[in-house]
Amino acid sequence: MPAGKHRRARTPVAARALIATGTGALALALPMLSASGASATTLDQAPQTATDVATSAVPNVQLITYKTVVGDTLPKIAKKFPSSGSWQKLYTANRAVIGDNPAHLHPGLTLTVGTRTLKPATIKATPKPTTAKPSAAYANNLDGWIKQSLDIMARAGIPGSYDGIHRNVMRESSGNPNAINNWDSNAAAGTPSKGLLQVIDPTFQAYHVAGTSWNIYDPVANITAACNYAADKYGSIDNVNGAY
Repeated sequence: MPAGKHRRARTPVAARALIATGTGALALALPMLSASGASATTLDQAPQTATDVATSAVPNVQLITYKTVVGDTLPKIAKKFPSSGSWQKLYTANRAVIGDNPAHLHPGLTLTVGTRTLKPATIKATPKPTTAKPSAAYANNLDGWIKQSLDIMARAGIPGSYDGIHRNVMRESSGNPNAINNWDSNAAAGTPSKGLLQVIDPTFQAYHVAGTSWNIYDPVANITAACNYAADKYGSIDNVNGAY
């Protein structure tokens, strides 16, 4: 999500941790796969009580960057940072910064050259009571997935509106629940953005909301986890007007 948005401090509902991707971003992706076979989540688990406490240790992933200087070439940088892979992979991950000619690097460019995992943070959260609701009440389409997510979010205390979710879904995946980004720096680091709201796996796991599927491509689970993340980082998905 872009800089400049106001973050509202809040107690996370599901286990939360900062999953840094350079700017704290979940990159948008191009829809690449068919939406056939996607289904809404059935909330069939027993309601939780206020005394149920979830504890988890989640990774804190951070991008490694390098600022180019006079005389730099992609092969030289790839050799200096072996985890970046070949110079071709380095170029693919940073093409938006470098431009169309990989042979000419301008001094002062900030390139993503790898990732590092910091000490995991152990986070405790007390979820609010939830009430199971059959998926038959929702249509198996984008409208139904958003409405089901909003009901789960309301019970869990996660802010967000239909318009805010729909606007971000259409920008991130064009409504394709199977969308995956295989070209940006997250993909180059091995954690491509996935699903309706283009979430990377570590963020989905950290912000997953109880009562939804653990399948990142599940549309309801993807929306709800992404809104949980947006609430923690920006106050609400309604405050997001660009790529995460």
